[in-house]
Amino acid sequence: MKFAVIGGTGLIGSRVVADLNAAGHEAVPYSLSTGVDILTGQGLEEAVAGADVVVNLTNSPTFDDASFAFFQTSMDNLLGMSEKAGVGHFVILSIVGVDRVPDLDYYRAKVLQEDLLKAGPVPYSIVRATQFMEFMDATLAMTTDGDTVRLPRTPIQPIAAADVAATVADVAAGRPLNGVLNVAGPDVYPLDELGRVTLSAKGDSRSVVTDDTAGLFAAAQGDVLTAPKGARIAPTHYTDWLS
Repeated sequence: MKFAVIGGTGLIGSRVVADLNAAGHEAVPYSLSTGVDILTGQGLEEAVAGADVVVNLTNSPTFDDASFAFFQTSMDNLLGMSEKAGVGHFVILSIVGVDRVPDLDYYRAKVLQEDLLKAGPVPYSIVRATQFMEFMDATLAMTTDGDTVRLPRTPIQPIAAADVAATVADVAAGRPLNGVLNVAGPDVYPLDELGRVTLSAKGDSRSVVTDDTAGLFAAAQGDVLTAPKGARIAPTHYTDWLS
């Protein structure tokens, strides 16, 4: 099959392209760097022409309320062009528990993206993943003050980007789910403990202070960011990934 992977040069997209091509498909990456602009529509018609499947892995450049406009415009453009091109399957990557964290603008904007896809004209699949292991350094940096990192006890079930990409590629190559597949890593950690594990493994001298009001994930109550019943569990453990 032929796949147009929009956002195909990024952390997940580049791996999805590699996985699909390794499986014998034709997957082509598209992004701003290849001349495709999903907000203006530049290059979109050419990108999706002849594609059996469109995989949209683009992301808003901000996490505030401006992300609503990004997802609205980009999905309108992509779905409209995909319908015109006769695309038979449209895949997006979302977040486990995204519809259960209403206090975060970005999460509500991702729900909008999901809703636009569900109401759209193309058969679809939504892959929801837990937090990427690769983003742990950024999570620590967001709440670092000198030698102290403040983190809440929010339960996190981190997943490796390679495992996310493998799941997206697998779903994209299959029949449209017209629904959601959740995928998560194998281990659950309180975020503050995960921070301590990370710093210790890297020989980082910063210390973690538990603060249930600190950072982005403080808005997530209970176990909303961990795998729900029926989720696919990926194989890579965080401690193995760290090493």
